[in-house]
Amino acid sequence: MSLFITSLNSGSNGNCYYIGNEQDAVLIDAGISCRETEKRMKRLGLSMQKVRAIFVSHEHSDHIRGIPVLSKKFNLPVYITGETMRSGGLSLPSERVISFDPYAPIVVGELKITAFPKFHDAIEPHSFIVQNHEVNIGIFTDIGAPCDHLIQHFKMCHAAFLEANYDEAMLENGRYPYFLKNRIRGGKGHLSNRQALELFQAHRPAHMSLLLLSHLSKDNNDPQLAQSMFNEHANGVKVMVASRYEESPVFKVHTTGCQNIHEIPLLF
Repeated sequence: MSLFITSLNSGSNGNCYYIGNEQDAVLIDAGISCRETEKRMKRLGLSMQKVRAIFVSHEHSDHIRGIPVLSKKFNLPVYITGETMRSGGLSLPSERVISFDPYAPIVVGELKITAFPKFHDAIEPHSFIVQNHEVNIGIFTDIGAPCDHLIQHFKMCHAAFLEANYDEAMLENGRYPYFLKNRIRGGKGHLSNRQALELFQAHRPAHMSLLLLSHLSKDNNDPQLAQSMFNEHANGVKVMVASRYEESPVFKVHTTGCQNIHEIPLLF
């Protein structure tokens, strides 16, 4: 068994992650427009007709702004907690809204999606694991600090989207006001390159083959810097930065490795 994954966009300007098998797929967050989501998926050979649901990590606009149009156009259920729905001000028909609880797996076709709590300055923030039989994909962004929940699930992953939001020196010396710097690094904001790398080094499972560094700050990070930090410690894991401007390649992840299948028509 295998899963196809891609980042359609990753950053404070919008976040959207695709995970699916040959029949079914889900989106984790939908923070870019419906039109842009469709356009990027088409370039990758993916089809919205395979997407069965949207799962929402938290209410910040860069994770939800595309949901109303996307859900309406494709009649997609939106899995979201009640407090996240209210805090985000989303207006969706009740028949398309499904609440979820942490650690309660949700089955979509042959996919199993499990949410768990994380540290972030949102009302009810969650990370997700998407499973297809033996293959596990983690979506771990917008995390203020690594916690036991994150460590436990990171150890399961064959591939993961892992936040590496900021370089600590760039943030400290940058133009952001002091209160915003403290919000970012204060334990309920975002993971730094160093924190993400320490998690990767200490808890990377032997079966992990792919890591997509995600949600990099435009002002407080540098993709080449983050990439080089992880390359030094990759030890056979393919590491790449998920762009804030375009989609990543599609990767086919299975229990023994991953394959970049970008530019191969998938006709999903």
